[in-house]
Amino acid sequence: MLGFFFVAFLIFGAAFYAAGYIIWTIPQQQISSSLADRMREIRSRNSVRDSSSRSDLMRTEKKGVFEFLEDFVKWLGPARRLQMFINQADLRYRAADVLGLCMAILAIVFVTLGIFRLDNLILRIIISVIASSLPIVWINHKRKVRMEKFEQQLPDGIDLFNRSMKAGHNMHSGLESIAGEMPDPIRMEFRKLMEELSLGSTIDDSLHNLGDRVPLIDLKFFITGLILQRQTGANMVSVLENMSQLIRERLNLVEKMKAATTQQRASAALLCSLPIVVFLGFWYLKPEYIHMLLYDETGNMFFTYGICSEVFGILVIRKIASPKV
Repeated sequence: MLGFFFVAFLIFGAAFYAAGYIIWTIPQQQISSSLADRMREIRSRNSVRDSSSRSDLMRTEKKGVFEFLEDFVKWLGPARRLQMFINQADLRYRAADVLGLCMAILAIVFVTLGIFRLDNLILRIIISVIASSLPIVWINHKRKVRMEKFEQQLPDGIDLFNRSMKAGHNMHSGLESIAGEMPDPIRMEFRKLMEELSLGSTIDDSLHNLGDRVPLIDLKFFITGLILQRQTGANMVSVLENMSQLIRERLNLVEKMKAATTQQRASAALLCSLPIVVFLGFWYLKPEYIHMLLYDETGNMFFTYGICSEVFGILVIRKIASPKV
């Protein structure tokens, strides 16, 4: 038994070391290398003119740690969607690296459960899949936080753009004022837009790229208004003023809904966490009860049903508690 614990300690230690290396060291190296590549690309574009006069900006992306998985997963729809989520969360990972980490966690948890003599194959697979999905859940959380922060800053950015237009500046100067005076993350995204414009991209393509990087419906309305103003020459200042006011009212309504449902959401969180707390409590106080769930065939069936019901209930509660306004 001591040998099993020692092997499990080595496996978990190696997994934590690999995860720490991937999370902390590799992104910094990728940031430095991507910055150097981007500077070389800008110098080459300033010195050499493309005879085909294409408006697309060609970016060469460096492959991640799991380079052997890069070409294999890039044609997969979920992998491309995961890479889009990573970019929207402003993280420096590659989808292949995240998928490789998920597969490593899946294998480590599956083997570790086998070492601790959990013989139910279905239960081991369910626990391993849940553990391996944690990196993707974390990426989705970071993306959600960044999108919410961008949405909070968007009305101020629209007002700043309107003031610049009223002062007699053109659209380019208005966008540049957002890129220079607003805080992150809206400043970062508009700086990317201004960089594309400075490298020769058309303003329509740059605005569409901004909408792809930040998939918010309010931003798409803003982009549509700018494109219409440029193509038709209409006065969009009053329309954008009403848009910023509408966005603020909608955000205020969302905050009021959150405040009104605080007690219900706290009750839902308590109900979702109660089975886990009870499981850990019985593991500490009455281990024989937990052994029956883990090592008995009938107990495995009930335990598997409990995990599936818990996950399904959490997803349903999250869907109900997240209305679209």
